[in-house]
Amino acid sequence: MELSRGLEPTLYTVKAIFILDNDGNRLLAKYYDDTYPSTKEQKNFEMNVFNKTHKTDCEIAFLEGRTIVYKSSVDLFFYVVGSSDENELMLMAVLNCLFESFNLMLRKNVEKRYLLDNLDGAFLLVDEIIDGGVILESDAQQVVQKVNFRVDDSPLSEQSMAQQVTQKLAATSSQVTQKLAATSTVLQSAKEQIKWSILK
Repeated sequence: MELSRGLEPTLYTVKAIFILDNDGNRLLAKYYDDTYPSTKEQKNFEMNVFNKTHKTDCEIAFLEGRTIVYKSSVDLFFYVVGSSDENELMLMAVLNCLFESFNLMLRKNVEKRYLLDNLDGAFLLVDEIIDGGVILESDAQQVVQKVNFRVDDSPLSEQSMAQQVTQKLAATSSQVTQKLAATSTVLQSAKEQIKWSILK
């Protein structure tokens, strides 16, 4: 059986991922095609999706020639958008990975204020799951490990993401300084040995 031109298999499964608050305002959004090139068009699409989905118990919607899977948690709505002929199970796997990754990163506090406090990490999570519309990972544990978040039961307020990044940069800087000092010592020693061998 031959596939028609429009139904050829492709790796570019996801057209967009966005997270909205309970008023329909954008908190995070990544678009992977040119269907909505301007921010204004993107926000209009997001508002249309929100208006159609925020009061329903379904997990899937079809709007403007797109397949949309979604999930809500407290005051957040997670959306994964694909083309109209995309496999809903693939999109749902991405949505579940996205939600579970946030659940792990935010230590089960999947709420607007915690998301906003960790927005830099949120973008990293999305980038580990999807790259240019291609699904890279669908296992939340692997995503969180790649982004290098500690998955433990400590409270979120213990250390912010910025503090963790600052500590890691300081540790790396210290290691680089030590290696440069060691290299300098080795070079100085080699220089001395060459000087003495020439003088002999």
